[in-house]
Amino acid sequence: MSSSKHYSPPQNQPADIPPQLTDLHCFTETNGVITTTMFDIPAYRVVRVLGAVYGLTVRSRNWAASFAMVMKSVAGGELRWFTNLLYSARNDAVSRVVAETQARGGNAVIALRFDSGELDGFAQVCAYGTAVVVEKIEEGRQGTV
Repeated sequence: MSSSKHYSPPQNQPADIPPQLTDLHCFTETNGVITTTMFDIPAYRVVRVLGAVYGLTVRSRNWAASFAMVMKSVAGGELRWFTNLLYSARNDAVSRVVAETQARGGNAVIALRFDSGELDGFAQVCAYGTAVVVEKIEEGRQGTV
């Protein structure tokens, strides 16, 4: 017979971030703009679609750090400098999506996605989604149209 207990993640626990990444900021300040990878936001209604928004950034890799990372890759393990570079690039891309959303008068981005790649030795990250205006659904009216 199976137990009816369900796993509950610890509350108020920080993300599992390697302690070596001391200058890493995992969360981008969105100035109150809701960002989500979902197509809707629970307890909110989309009242206006403002269109696609994009945030791009291209980062150069420090050649000395790149050389050190190549040497590290021979031994295996995480290439922390590159991880930090990609986190930083991702945060910049999201910041640009948020800025474009706010410039259009939006207060949320739905269907947020990321694309990353290499461009002639440079790391590029693109964040994109749909800028929208949402409003909170009044309590008790969530199921009505």
